[in-house]
Amino acid sequence: MAGYATGMEGVDMNHVPNLPGYGFRRKQKQFHKPQTFQMVNGVRVEQQEGVTFERPKFVKVAKAMDTRRHGATGKSIHSEEYPDHHAHRDATSHPAWDAFDRHVLRFYGWFQEAVVETNLENYRVRHCAILYYLEDDTCHVTEKKMDNSGIPQGQLIRRHRFPGPDGGYLGWADLQVGNVLNIYGRAIQLCDCDGFTRQFYETQGMDQMPGEPLEQDAFMKTMMKEDGPKGLPKTAERLYREVALGGGHINTDMQQFLEWDRKVCRFYAIMDDLSMPQFERRPFQLLFFLADDTVEIREQYPLNCGRDSFPIFYRRNKLPRGPAALHGPLDQPKGKDTYVRAEDFGVGQPVQLLGYNFFVYDADEFTRQYFSEELGTQLDPRTDVRLPERAVPRPPTPKYTGYGSWEDSMGSVHSLMPKPPKRDMVKLYEQDGKVLRFTAQFHGSKVEDQDRLFVINFHLFDDTVSIHEPPQRNMGIVTGRYLEKGIHVNQITGQIFKDTDLRPGSIVKVYNREFEIVDMDEYTRKHVEEGGNIRTYDLAAVLEKIREGMRQQYPLVRDIFRRFDADKDGVITQKEFKEALNKWGFQPTTEEVLVLMRHFDVRQDGQISYNEFCDQMLDEDFPVGMMKTKAPLNHNYDGDYADRAEYRVVERQETNAVRKAIRQLGDILAKRDNIMFKITREFKHLTHEDFVTVAQIGQALLQTGQSMEPEDITRAVLHVMPDVDLERIPYVALFKAVKTSFHEFSSKR
Repeated sequence: MAGYATGMEGVDMNHVPNLPGYGFRRKQKQFHKPQTFQMVNGVRVEQQEGVTFERPKFVKVAKAMDTRRHGATGKSIHSEEYPDHHAHRDATSHPAWDAFDRHVLRFYGWFQEAVVETNLENYRVRHCAILYYLEDDTCHVTEKKMDNSGIPQGQLIRRHRFPGPDGGYLGWADLQVGNVLNIYGRAIQLCDCDGFTRQFYETQGMDQMPGEPLEQDAFMKTMMKEDGPKGLPKTAERLYREVALGGGHINTDMQQFLEWDRKVCRFYAIMDDLSMPQFERRPFQLLFFLADDTVEIREQYPLNCGRDSFPIFYRRNKLPRGPAALHGPLDQPKGKDTYVRAEDFGVGQPVQLLGYNFFVYDADEFTRQYFSEELGTQLDPRTDVRLPERAVPRPPTPKYTGYGSWEDSMGSVHSLMPKPPKRDMVKLYEQDGKVLRFTAQFHGSKVEDQDRLFVINFHLFDDTVSIHEPPQRNMGIVTGRYLEKGIHVNQITGQIFKDTDLRPGSIVKVYNREFEIVDMDEYTRKHVEEGGNIRTYDLAAVLEKIREGMRQQYPLVRDIFRRFDADKDGVITQKEFKEALNKWGFQPTTEEVLVLMRHFDVRQDGQISYNEFCDQMLDEDFPVGMMKTKAPLNHNYDGDYADRAEYRVVERQETNAVRKAIRQLGDILAKRDNIMFKITREFKHLTHEDFVTVAQIGQALLQTGQSMEPEDITRAVLHVMPDVDLERIPYVALFKAVKTSFHEFSSKR
């Protein structure tokens, strides 16, 4: 039997005659009772695969990656007992109606059709598109409709399965660009296909040929020639000739257009919208164009109004008076008196446009000037039409949950996309390393916990709290860290721990444990009594430490001075001296900085020069006496010297501002071609004299594309021309002075 089965495996049963003795029994895989008899439309039919219906079409699709994650615990018992036998497969089968849904191949072609009704042409070429649906292998042919063609167009062949060239049905492999599709007696020449079709065939290993132009018949070529422009071209010369001969295009109202072109009266109005369930006051702009007496209405949308941003409420056109009405082509034309004029608008007066009631509450400066000079009427002042602000109920701030910092928790309240809170760098710099320590005991504790002592540490730089229990002999309790360092909530106050909550005799509660503060260390006591520990320095020791440290770090005094001089202006001011002390790890007060600075400043002018700095840092080369030492430090504070030092700081800032201003003006005049000619032309438009003011200089620079602040212009003018009157500045002499002194200034000196 094994040999018989092996021998029969290679036999094609389609070529074996269906006679007794020539067949063998197939291995049955399913033992269910087949149901083939059905009632269809009241008729008994026998349904059988291949006779009345076909098996659904399936295609292979690449299998998606397994998204299940087993984690560190491994697979579950269920997955081990019932493994997936299809996990090793790279592809899976999907029905074609799902995998190829809305996947359509599009081919373009043409076919000839005989014409026997006329002797002008023998045949007609018709362009069509062939659509092949991959989901069910159906096709249909369509033709683009043409106006007044006289032939039925549109869907030429409805959607169904086309018969194939060799029997059976037409498949996607039978369609190729350049081939002829014979269907129902029509020979359609395939000329081209779309990009998706070419990409599909490339994935299947069948490249399509390049596209070919569609065939054109004689009628189509004639239509292409007649589609050109009709009549003579409308040129400017033709319009001039027509007007000269008394024809159309008469320049009506041309004088009004030439005088008032680009001049618009702008009114600000509101409209109370009562059609909405909630009352709304909508702001508008009424634009009246003086060139042609047209009106445009624009709506101004406030923030978060909930309306679509379409600002044109009424497009620019002549606006008739009264309510809106529909007019036809047979109606009599309206005269100028029936349209809205500029005189119909007034500040503080209602006006009806298009059936809507507008209230004009203000106008711009040009509109007021036009009404005053041209119409002889004065517009009323602005009317306040603002509604009282509605009180928006704010939800209460949620209570602190105890997780993370308060700023981190409030970030989720203020924003839907919270950002990490910014750290207080000033507080971190000033309070770094400062820890307040308090001794505490359990409040209302049991007898065995009465002797337990705890140390509460409060870190000032980030308001964190930590609690640890120091070891005690014969306690029998594991000591050490009791509460990890972090931001915690005092359950008695309901707020985050503050340094004021920790005082001897006070009670705090954290994580349902109450502690009574017993004592604090000496550092904490000074901090509480003095309102914050203020470091005091031995200024003489600080001075010697700075000298010795600078000598070790920098071999040359020149390098030390350059490190102190931040802006490289040749002197050290109070601000620069204090920043240098901070870099060396000292945090002195302003009075201590001035005391040290006065020791360096021999001339007592409020700043330290390079020679003064060298005299204090270096010893004399040829001393007269033996073992000569530096002058002692004077610890007394001098208020007059503090004023001089502050004045020097302001003076250096003003000097930098002057240098920057003259450099900016020099860049404008010296680095740009023909800029002085353009500025001079703007001056001629502003004044007929050879003198200008600071405001006119700024206006001329702005007209030429440059911008300078009035203060900077004043600084630059007074620097190059100290004795000039700012109301009468000779601009020719100013240009010469600025160009002459341009190379004497630099951004950094």
